[in-house]
Amino acid sequence: MRAWPKKILLGMITFYRKNISGLKKYPSCRFVPTCSQYAYEAVSKYGALKGGYLAVRRILKCNPFHAGGYDPVP
Repeated sequence: MRAWPKKILLGMITFYRKNISGLKKYPSCRFVPTCSQYAYEAVSKYGALKGGYLAVRRILKCNPFHAGGYDPVP
């Protein structure tokens, strides 16, 4: 299996964390670990396809109707 999809996703997450996430006045993630950290861990552990799926599923839960809290990568 090729590693380039995983590297691209990890690069995009890193770019977001370093350049975009820091522009927010207040932290907005209601989960621990944060959604970007969760996505990075999921993609690192499971690869681009399954890790990306887990990350998207987690980001969709990040809304006012979900309590948040501790939600580690499975």
